Amino acid sequence: MTTGSTPTDEPSTPEGFPARTTKALLDEVAGGPGRGRRFFAWLCGIHDCGKATPAFQQMDETGARAVRQAGLTWMSTGQQRWRHDRAGGRLIQDVLRRVGWHDDQISWIWPLVAGHHGRFPSSGELIEPVRARGHLHGKGPAWRRIQSAIVDIFTHQLGFDSLQDVQPVQVPSRADQLHLSGLVVMADWIASDERYFPGLDDLRDVSLEASRTRAAGAWEKLGLRGGWGRLGVPGVKAFDDRFGHGPRPSQVMVMDAARQMAGPGLVIVEAPMGEGKTKAALMAAEILAARFRADGVFVGMPTQATSDPIFSQVRTWAGKVSPGLESQVALLHGKRRFNQEWQELLAEGGENPDDLYGTVDEDALYGMSSFDADETPERRAPAEWFLGSKRGLLTPLVVGTIDQLLFAATRTKHVMLRMAGLAGKVVILDEVHAADVYMSQFLLEGLRWLGQARVPVVLLSATLPPAQRRALIDAYLAGASSREDPPPLDLPAPGGYPNVTAIWLGNAGPRTLVDHCSSWREDLNVRVEVLPESPKTTSQPRTGTHADVVELLADRLKDGGCALVIRNTVDRAQDTYRALRAHFGNDVSLLHGRLHAAHRADRTEIALAQLGPSTAPRPRTILVATQLAEQSFDVDADILITDLAPIDLLLQRIGRLHRHDGVPRPARVREPCVIVTGFGLPHKSAPWILPASEAIYGRYLLLRTAAFVYEADKQYWKIPSQVPALVAAVYGEQSVVPEAWAEAEQAAFAEWDEKQRARAKSAEKFLLTRFKEHENKTLEGLHYAETKGTEEIVHAIVRDGEPSVEVVIVHEADGGYTSWTGRRLGINGEVPVPLVDEVLGGTVRLPTKLTKAAESDLQPLEGWRQHPWLRYSLALKLDAQGQVSLNGFIVRYDEDLGLVIDESR
Repeated sequence: MTTGSTPTDEPSTPEGFPARTTKALLDEVAGGPGRGRRFFAWLCGIHDCGKATPAFQQMDETGARAVRQAGLTWMSTGQQRWRHDRAGGRLIQDVLRRVGWHDDQISWIWPLVAGHHGRFPSSGELIEPVRARGHLHGKGPAWRRIQSAIVDIFTHQLGFDSLQDVQPVQVPSRADQLHLSGLVVMADWIASDERYFPGLDDLRDVSLEASRTRAAGAWEKLGLRGGWGRLGVPGVKAFDDRFGHGPRPSQVMVMDAARQMAGPGLVIVEAPMGEGKTKAALMAAEILAARFRADGVFVGMPTQATSDPIFSQVRTWAGKVSPGLESQVALLHGKRRFNQEWQELLAEGGENPDDLYGTVDEDALYGMSSFDADETPERRAPAEWFLGSKRGLLTPLVVGTIDQLLFAATRTKHVMLRMAGLAGKVVILDEVHAADVYMSQFLLEGLRWLGQARVPVVLLSATLPPAQRRALIDAYLAGASSREDPPPLDLPAPGGYPNVTAIWLGNAGPRTLVDHCSSWREDLNVRVEVLPESPKTTSQPRTGTHADVVELLADRLKDGGCALVIRNTVDRAQDTYRALRAHFGNDVSLLHGRLHAAHRADRTEIALAQLGPSTAPRPRTILVATQLAEQSFDVDADILITDLAPIDLLLQRIGRLHRHDGVPRPARVREPCVIVTGFGLPHKSAPWILPASEAIYGRYLLLRTAAFVYEADKQYWKIPSQVPALVAAVYGEQSVVPEAWAEAEQAAFAEWDEKQRARAKSAEKFLLTRFKEHENKTLEGLHYAETKGTEEIVHAIVRDGEPSVEVVIVHEADGGYTSWTGRRLGINGEVPVPLVDEVLGGTVRLPTKLTKAAESDLQPLEGWRQHPWLRYSLALKLDAQGQVSLNGFIVRYDEDLGLVIDESR
């Protein structure tokens, strides 16, 4: 495989779907250049061979009569059923064995046939029910002859000399098998769509030539296209062309690392907040794609909110890589409807967004979406086919949440579509330090499969604990070497910060490249202060600690300035907002996850504008937020007040301080300062820590972080140069707390370690591969215990949380309903087209403690039953007082506070 390492700024050459890596894989498996295309056509064509059985033929009375008249018979099996996908797995096994295929080739082919409806069965599941006595599969030599003939005739029609001539020369890796399986399913779904392939009633109309003509016409209507196609390896000048300015030293370092890699591998970039990691990653992706024949990118962000701004950035970059490609970038998360840029892109493509995303049962209709296919090939949006259920990752250029990758590591139906969507791309994952021990199990499993599929991966983080960095590397290398355990690797530690670590698997084993450079900005000397709390003050939410925050900000913002207050829970943020609002009035705003979609989008936009970079003095502004302000939130605060959090997350929050140069700052906040609260002063023992914070993060890491905060009280941290050392110390194995805390630290560690092990263990049952089965050669039995449920349930699984539900707020009024804004709906809740966005803007997520009650007590309004967007939406019907009782709680929506949950009295 050529690396194409000569720097060039040649434009890209668009190609068709799929990526060149996939085409090369098929050629390698099939035995040489040009053979892969025909072999893939054969794979797709034989996937439904199981329909040549009585089990399927008897489903239609007219067809069954014709088959019997042709001399094929079977006995009635009553209620016995046998799926045609499993029947096909057995049939193709039998046929291929009879013509002398090698067992190792048969063993990976049959699961692709038996699993084309989304689940890979075990070989034992290919045995028809006992009481059917062979009459479901076809009993006797006549059935065997006709089944062999169907496969044989089809094989000759494709141009093969014989069925033996089809036999591959290589057994692809399991990741490649999963990739090919996904493409077979994709082809099946397309061919099953009668809008593109209307049925033929006359067998005389069936021929290979006619099929090719039909396929060409369908392909033109579908408008499916690849990504950028053939790329030249971009030189340093390309950075300026893409982003309008030259690269910083850390960005040059990352690009150089991508150029020096001798094979596809893993690149880990650790750099300070605001260093420009995303731009460096996009350029690295461009280089890796050019060198290793990838045809697109997936950018995974930690949250939906952080995905939206990156979507804009990726679109701009893609248009510079290949003009027009910016319109082919897909946004993939549950709230994309509320992204204005995405909506405008769809409107340019001619779609009615109301019709795009209906939930469809793939077993019934193969996931077909419901809108008009009368399209021209040159669309101004990703092809409509990509926008249907479970297909988003197949779009060549995708921005979404990291959950899309985590889902690909779960044992769920149609997981092969996710792998097919990731293969052939460069994968970029941002903020990977945010993955806790539970989420990390899915991240590590995903990296195993990506490593085995030779997918280049770029991971971004402000900094990583050494153990986490090594775990990520080991997972990728284990996958790349198709081993349970990674090959031995002497990995040097990064010598500075920012830094880059690149690893790949060479002919002689793992290869590494580790480099570092200076940050483009000088260190910020951030003053650290402690604002202590105690159980007594915390129990007085209207006064207590919030009064201390009011007093402190009244002093620091006397001459103006912008403050950011980050609380660890929504309830605490709401209480703080109340206290600050009473003193500062309209200068205070609130942002958290229990705002409905419209309010959250508006307030996020306002916050980014108010606290953004400016060369003119900014008006006094106080933003109270939850962890939403922790990741990829580009605000610049003059002063930060934050609840105690583990050191890496605390440093992320500090990254919002004095983020931009040239911003005028009042004298009292000219020095960057973080005030840490949510814990008490130590006396002769370890400090009290806010119970809600311990419930989220655990006492162990908070206690160790508190030790460093106390040590720095009224002193300074140098940011970013001290970041790696602080993170390594808190996450290290040596004790870092005062001697008086030692016993408390040991107890906290024992509890934390037990929970970490338990949480890691609890993830195992959902992972795509069982422990000690990573060296298996085929996909047989992959779905031995399928993870079932809606995407909401799977989301809860990969995030280690109880499933939560979203509801749509409506108000009961005069025997009917209004939207959250007070606009009148139909008597049964019918929504006029102009009000659809407004109604959906009232979508809010309930806390998990209300999930069961919501699922049992709430339902869609009657007038929503036929609406493509609202038919599955639960209505939260607020009464004349603006509230509703749910599971012993009073739930209400406050225009300032958002969703408020009060206990019933």
